[in-house]
Amino acid sequence: MAVYTHVSAEALSALLERYDAGTLTSAKGIAEGVENSNYLVDTTAGRFILTLYEKRVDRGDLPFFMALLDHLADKGLPVPRAIADRSGQQIQQVAERPACLIEFLAGVSVSHPTPAQAHSTGAALGRMHAALADFSGARHNSLGLAGWHELAAKCGKDLDRISPGLGGRVAAELEWLDGAWPAHLPHSVIHADLFPDNVLMRGDAVTGMIDFYFACSDVRAWDVAVTHSAWCFEADGSGFHHERAAALIGGYQEAFGLSQDEASAFPALARGACLRFLLTRAWDWLNTAPDALVTRKDPLAFLRRLDFYRDARSVELGL
Repeated sequence: MAVYTHVSAEALSALLERYDAGTLTSAKGIAEGVENSNYLVDTTAGRFILTLYEKRVDRGDLPFFMALLDHLADKGLPVPRAIADRSGQQIQQVAERPACLIEFLAGVSVSHPTPAQAHSTGAALGRMHAALADFSGARHNSLGLAGWHELAAKCGKDLDRISPGLGGRVAAELEWLDGAWPAHLPHSVIHADLFPDNVLMRGDAVTGMIDFYFACSDVRAWDVAVTHSAWCFEADGSGFHHERAAALIGGYQEAFGLSQDEASAFPALARGACLRFLLTRAWDWLNTAPDALVTRKDPLAFLRRLDFYRDARSVELGL
């Protein structure tokens, strides 16, 4: 989450008039994240999240996201629906941006997960994959292998401004992934961004899975690898936590399960996860406006993870 677009109290009040959601009492921009503009909105009827979709989110994809959230909520998953106004409309226009008023889910995002919390998250991801077995929607992953090539080319020599030699490291990894990527594995709609700040918890229980705006159709086990890379290290990419990894994989195995082929391909999937986030963070690092209320994230945190996965054995990964 972040704030790129500023919304006045008058504009918020006008939006709320379309809903049975009370009148505005307060609103606060949320600085975490890098994708959309988000506000915590309190009204006389309760608390909501207002999301304004910025340039990386295509308005044409929003019906897919809304249908996905509704499907998962109908299956009993802890995901927030976009609220429909009195006319049944979920997608609005605020400050010249497409926007949604979204259910607020209670819970906190943890910065230092315990193995028990990692287990619960792996199980929640497995239940999500099971619930998506009969979901008919689909969306191309623009941040798959082809997208990594495009993003690396767009960053170009500027990658070396972040760290000397980074461009060469990225080029070598792309070449390796071109030959190793397991595209034959089962595909599904996936979350593709299940970092700790996209999971809400109370104690060891998952109370919310949020920010589905990278959800897409891709290799299902890659979703597990993305989550593994996000949950099993210190934030700076150091300090791999084997206990978290084993717990996360264990929770997923109990709720859904990895096949032998998926487990064998896991190191390559994890390396792909690291390169994806290295490149998107690098792009944002190089292109975020200085006056944006947004927290930039260190691309090199995922280079360190990549170095670990390149040399790790399956037993170290918790498989």
